[in-house]
Amino acid sequence: MTMPDLEHALDALAGRVSSLREARTAYPADLAPTLDAALAELDTAAELLAEARQELRKAPKRASGKKDGTQRELKLLRQVFRAFPVPVVVLDGGGVVRRINPETSRMLGSPDGYLVGRSFPLLVDVSRRAAFRSHLTSVLQTGQPAAFETRLAHQGRTHTVQVALTRLTMPGEPQQMVAAVALPTEVQLPEPGVRPEQTDGGLLLALAKRQDLLVKMATLLLDEEALLRPVALPRATRLLAAEWADWVIADLVRDGLPYRSVVVGPKDQPIGELVRRVESADPAGSQVVTQVLERGSGMVQEMVDDETLLGFCAEGPLLTAMGAGSLLSVPIGPSDGVLTLVRAHDKPPFALADLAVMQEVGLQLGLAVRAQSSFQIRSRAADALSASVAPRNLPDIPGYEAAAFYHPGSSVGAEFYDVFPVSGGWGFVLGGAAGKGEEAASVSAMVRGGLRVLSVWESDPDLAMRKVNEALVAQGTGMFVMAVAGFVRGRTIKLSSAGHHPAALLQSNGGVRFATGGGVPLGISPELETEVETLTVAAGETLVLYSEGLISSRNERGEPYGEERLADVLGRCVGQAPATVVKTVEADRHAFSEGPVWDEVVVFALRGV
Repeated sequence: MTMPDLEHALDALAGRVSSLREARTAYPADLAPTLDAALAELDTAAELLAEARQELRKAPKRASGKKDGTQRELKLLRQVFRAFPVPVVVLDGGGVVRRINPETSRMLGSPDGYLVGRSFPLLVDVSRRAAFRSHLTSVLQTGQPAAFETRLAHQGRTHTVQVALTRLTMPGEPQQMVAAVALPTEVQLPEPGVRPEQTDGGLLLALAKRQDLLVKMATLLLDEEALLRPVALPRATRLLAAEWADWVIADLVRDGLPYRSVVVGPKDQPIGELVRRVESADPAGSQVVTQVLERGSGMVQEMVDDETLLGFCAEGPLLTAMGAGSLLSVPIGPSDGVLTLVRAHDKPPFALADLAVMQEVGLQLGLAVRAQSSFQIRSRAADALSASVAPRNLPDIPGYEAAAFYHPGSSVGAEFYDVFPVSGGWGFVLGGAAGKGEEAASVSAMVRGGLRVLSVWESDPDLAMRKVNEALVAQGTGMFVMAVAGFVRGRTIKLSSAGHHPAALLQSNGGVRFATGGGVPLGISPELETEVETLTVAAGETLVLYSEGLISSRNERGEPYGEERLADVLGRCVGQAPATVVKTVEADRHAFSEGPVWDEVVVFALRGV
């Protein structure tokens, strides 16, 4: 065949290709004849190339003749390949895309050359990938063509196609290739607004969507409940699953190892069992989790090249079971965990811009997780301190009825009270350290616990107070504690006051008598000066003890609540149960100060029955 003959044959081939293109357009529902004709034209093209090779070999050889011949063959092949009217992809033995013609790019909606170097089976429906690889291997080994139906998904489009595989011998290639012809029989376009348009308006909308996500995420994570309860991470992952991904996985780090914390899957599919398999997978066996933690930076795969990145389940790679097409993974905080988003292969892939916004989301989540952890630690400490300065329940004291009110104030404070058994009776104590915060609360807890322990051996509350004072001075805390302790035996109550407000006795006739009170607070001097008094509480009378926080509460004019107002309130509580008395006092204080209270308020009432 001479070169004019070859050129004439190529012109004829181009004409038949044009006819095929018109036939495909005119009869879109009847593609089988077009596919058969396309395969026939591929055979014709292969014959033309073979004849062209023979002619080139007959040509006079120059020093670089072999190289020139190969280049001519490749140029000829490219011309035929680019002119073909149906989608054709040239694959190597591993299924990697080596060439792709313009018709394939148009069908898949990707830029020219975008898929070159990527694994073509990743575009194939998960249920048919194994079959596709088997067909590919068979065609390479036997040289016999194969045809079958499958689904391709890319850039938000889904295509049901007839695929025909044919073995090729490519000039200049040491290994056999395979030509895959894919004629779509059904096309599902992406939902409106799902596939970003590469226009200025589309880019602006995409940017606005990313900014909107950051605003929503910040609002969600700054919510007070996100600190009080462990809801920040589940809420954040649900937000991302609703707007950005089919799957969202959050892995946190505990004791240096990652553990799976949250998994959110697609809501439109019955995949509860698959979600449980993803939840039970060990993130320590995930390459992507390990890499992100080690590098401290995120990664994005527009097309998942390695389906083992997320680990395995009983059915094989997790990403295969999830139908993954695109993956994005970012750190949570500097080293608090990893956030992984997965989109199905029929959805638009993640881009570098998505990686940037998710990096910011990861930082926000890290701050929220750390703030929540810190808040909960402090909250547990505050609860523990509160439990150490006030009993959960008051015991039953024979011959008496008791009630108490404890308002913790605006911060961890130092007021305390307690009721406990003593030799031959019962004991009680009420007081507070001069100061606020954890240190003051710990000193108060030490005094409360010390009096409770010493009451086992001491029959006199004043002796117990003095020994606690010695211990407090020896500790050298620099804090002093105002306290009043009393031991109850029958109708007699012996009080010991160390700088505390006097107890109030509500008598059955409505009169209010205040005990002596006073003395020097605990912790100031090794030689404690106390005020000791013995009272008799008859049936129907109520002994009331109260904290500094009650007396010093102020109204909007700066006036203190004071003991005089307390006496007036108690005078109206004749014959009332102790629970009613303490509630009445608190209600009056609330009305006086119009609600807000900054200091702790403790009221303890003991009524003879």
